[in-house]
Amino acid sequence: MTKTEEIIAKQQQYLWPNHILYYTEPLPLDHGDGMYVWDVENNKYLDFFGGILTTSVGHNHPKVVERVQAQVGKLIHSSTLYPNENHVNLAEKIAQIAPGQLQTSYFTNSGTEADETAVILAKVYTGAQEIIALRHGYSGRSAIGMSLTGQASWRIGGTQFPGVKHALNPYCYRCPLKMTYPSCGVACAEDIEEVIKTTTSGTIAAFIAEPIQGVGGFVTPPKEYFQIAVEIIKRYGGLFICDEVQTGFGRTGGQWFGIEHWAVEPDIMTMAKGIANGLPMGNTITTPEIAQSLLGRGVTISTFGGNPVSTAAALATIETMEEEANPSHVAEVGQRLREGLEKLGDKYPLIGEVRGMGLMQGVELVKDQRSKEPAPQEVAFLFEETRKRGLLIGKGGLYANVLRIAPPLTAQAEHVDEALEILDHALAAVHELSL
Repeated sequence: MTKTEEIIAKQQQYLWPNHILYYTEPLPLDHGDGMYVWDVENNKYLDFFGGILTTSVGHNHPKVVERVQAQVGKLIHSSTLYPNENHVNLAEKIAQIAPGQLQTSYFTNSGTEADETAVILAKVYTGAQEIIALRHGYSGRSAIGMSLTGQASWRIGGTQFPGVKHALNPYCYRCPLKMTYPSCGVACAEDIEEVIKTTTSGTIAAFIAEPIQGVGGFVTPPKEYFQIAVEIIKRYGGLFICDEVQTGFGRTGGQWFGIEHWAVEPDIMTMAKGIANGLPMGNTITTPEIAQSLLGRGVTISTFGGNPVSTAAALATIETMEEEANPSHVAEVGQRLREGLEKLGDKYPLIGEVRGMGLMQGVELVKDQRSKEPAPQEVAFLFEETRKRGLLIGKGGLYANVLRIAPPLTAQAEHVDEALEILDHALAAVHELSL
């Protein structure tokens, strides 16, 4: 039995069967360095998904490793009952780069927890109970997170938390209103008012949305969308919760946070994934005024939130981004990636649309460009071909037909060129199969 077979056998015996595993023959990874990872059989792969947009400055970045090792030798755990230097320094650092008046943080362990914390905060501050979320969106695997999520396949057990209503998402390629941008007048955003008037009490606590939908297939809104949507939300008493779990920390290029591209200031913002280069960390940041509304409304602690080791990793990660992978760098390398993907789109009829920003690029595969029929089986074939050639990418979308391409932010031009060449050969192989 090979090492791979041994690991897969134990996976099947000891882990829940609903763990999603990529590839026909799952791929156990062993170690990584920079832009590359190696499996347990020592095969090398260019990583263009980064542990779901989480390995933000590359595998085992020496600065992050050094800071984590130093902290592990000093203090591993304390809980939020005791102030910690890393904890407060990270909060200060994020306040410096966050948009608008966002200043006060609450650290947790994941994006799911960050989104839940944001929803609770919005309800306390407004006194209202209902939340507007978006179809195709994703907010995690807890009861509230799955209720906010706008995809049935991610709602295990049919979980429903009361008070969540789902509005149309700005999915221009598959417009739910069968309209065309810009002549549509961004009707999907205007429909939020109809949702509030017909499915809520008329006063809402918040609107939660990702600047670019992650699991939804990197759905990218038109430029007017958030200004229209947030104006409506404010009119009905709600706060805007911006979910930057996947788009944060320069991922979209040019700005530290995705929402800054649309000149809208969130009242509450959540983040996770790339914040600590792979160590568990989530954060909910808000304004001092909104945070103050929690006083006298009960007490809270987070046993692992603000953990000294995770916060040390996050500080080192952000510093590394500033030095090696700042938003300007991401915009430049992301533009090279986008242009290359669009050239592939001109070459292969399987590609219906290329969308996204920075180093967060989605490629939607279709069986026919006129009908736009989703091509999930072709995505599955493509995955086998890219793996065979040494490239790891992600996939998503409601129809499982979107390639999610999101390498570490430290990617250079040569890495993009290598990935594009592999994608070209893999698409050619899939095209041959589909003829």
